[in-house]
Amino acid sequence: MSKMNAVGWFDIFVDDMDRAVAFYETLLGSSLESMGDPTGESQMMSFPADMSVYGAGGALTKSPHASPGVGGTIVYFMVEDCAVQQERVAQAGGTVIRPKFSIGDFGWILLCQDTEGNMIGFNSMK
Repeated sequence: MSKMNAVGWFDIFVDDMDRAVAFYETLLGSSLESMGDPTGESQMMSFPADMSVYGAGGALTKSPHASPGVGGTIVYFMVEDCAVQQERVAQAGGTVIRPKFSIGDFGWILLCQDTEGNMIGFNSMK
C-alpha cells in the first residue's frame, strides 16, 4: 500500500450557502464553483483545487445530515500572510477568535469563526 496524506477532501457545513460563499470568497480572494453532489442530497460549492497536486480539495456543503458549529474539526487554509485574512474577517461577516500568532518553525496561524458558526484557521509562513 502506498503512503498518502491523512486528508483527501473536506466539507465545511453551512446553513446559508450564499452567505458562506460570500465570506470565503472575500477572505480567500478567489471564486468557488458549483459542483454536483453524487448523492443528490446536498448543495456544494467547491474551493479551487487541482487534485493532482499536494494538499486536499474541499467544498462548502449544505446537507440534511450535518450542521455547522464550533468545537469539531478545524480546516486550515494555506495563505501567503494570514494578516490579510485577519483584516478581511469582520467585513466578510466573521469574527476573529485568536489574532495572528506564531507557531514557531511552522509559521503563523489565525483562528476565526465564519458566518455559519464554524471555527476555521489560516496558516502562513510570514
